Amino acid sequence: MKKTDTNNDKGHDQRAPLSYENPLFLNSPDGRILRIMSEYVEPFARFRREQIQDTVVFFGSARFPCLVDANTAMEKASLSTDDSDRKQLQAGVEMARYYEDARKMAFLLSEWAAHIPARRRRFVVTTGGGPGIMEAANRGAREAGSKTIGLNIRLPFEQSPNPYITPSLNFEFHYFFMRKFWFAYLAKALVIFPGGFGTLDELFEILTLAQTRKLAKRILVVIYGRQYWEKLINFQTMIDAGAISAEDLELFKIVDTPEEGYEFLREGLTKYHLEERPRRVGEAVPEIAKTNP
Repeated sequence: MKKTDTNNDKGHDQRAPLSYENPLFLNSPDGRILRIMSEYVEPFARFRREQIQDTVVFFGSARFPCLVDANTAMEKASLSTDDSDRKQLQAGVEMARYYEDARKMAFLLSEWAAHIPARRRRFVVTTGGGPGIMEAANRGAREAGSKTIGLNIRLPFEQSPNPYITPSLNFEFHYFFMRKFWFAYLAKALVIFPGGFGTLDELFEILTLAQTRKLAKRILVVIYGRQYWEKLINFQTMIDAGAISAEDLELFKIVDTPEEGYEFLREGLTKYHLEERPRRVGEAVPEIAKTNP
């Protein structure tokens, strides 16, 4: 009679993995909805834990260095450096002023916000977490002694977190649209420094939301650097063509100094988000910025 060994069948002894611990499932197309939900729920929990009520988001080019680095690169350029490279290095020196201006404006804003009497942290400087203007804004906020947020995106190249982000508020996203959601959801103001495609994308997305009244809050929009932006975008052409109305230009303000930008933000944030208003019966103090359902 043949003996049956029930103890050697290791397959029957192994338990199937729990679905939420199964990497093959979580990283598959079928697990996409869970990954999307995670990029909503986990940041939300962290923002509550860190007592973040709302933010001011800085956008701008990832390619603009600080002035020290730009000057050092120019000085190291050899005589053999070709004209195109020297022109690019010279542009780096010229555009470095925007890095320094973003750093100063973020410092002024953070220093002011730190003294607002509130249960939660107000108007926390937030960026896309990378280098350039993003680094400058995080750096200025940190130099003011404030917490500062970086909403990074995982890419196959570049875009690693800059060293000035508060570690507990350093986020990394897979989905661009979830990252965009967090930029808009908490923001009470947007500061747009000179930049490229990504900067234009964020600028026009927020202006569209404001123009179409899809926001239940007033978002202040500061566009920094008249010389750069007026060469790049002719808003009057849009008005003349009937594509936008003249009143749409009131959705933003163009400024040229960190002090001018800071004063506009301070006055607007105070008027729209700090001054007392009658509260409806049963309305609670918001934990996180209110939006339309």
